[in-house]
Amino acid sequence: MRSLVKEHGAEALIGLLVVLIAIWFGWFAFQRTGGGRVPNAIRVNALFPNASGINPGTDVRVAGIKIGQVAEVKLDPKTFQAEVALAIDPNSKLPDDSSAAITSEGILGGTYMNIIPGGSSTPFKNGDEILDTQGSVDLMSMVGQFINKSGSSPAKAAPAAADPGAAPATP
Repeated sequence: MRSLVKEHGAEALIGLLVVLIAIWFGWFAFQRTGGGRVPNAIRVNALFPNASGINPGTDVRVAGIKIGQVAEVKLDPKTFQAEVALAIDPNSKLPDDSSAAITSEGILGGTYMNIIPGGSSTPFKNGDEILDTQGSVDLMSMVGQFINKSGSSPAKAAPAAADPGAAPATP
């Protein structure tokens, strides 16, 4: 046993050092990000017809700057819309007539909640609701619509449908 420790002691010490550095890095990242929470957050709700890509922890941004995160996403049983609870930094003092839109960072980018400030002088309070919302856009259905409709126009398709024996329209 003693010879085993002598032979592999350096490797065990290096392994322990790697584990300690990994634990320190995880603790540092947790402390640096606030553990994913917004301290003293104001909780604001919003209803969306489509909340694709939004999950708890998704960024809430104003002018590209993170001011909070999505706290909860659930289905509203009355309207069958997505009810999204936002945890917003109270220092942002967003007007209570602000609007919210689910936006993507690009074609391959992630999704985030974009808040467009309103003109009211009254800031959001805990439990307020954002009334003006825009859900996420289904990119795949847009591409499918573009592909399916790019080959023909409605004016050219109408005569052929009316008289199946008619000669095809010339461009």
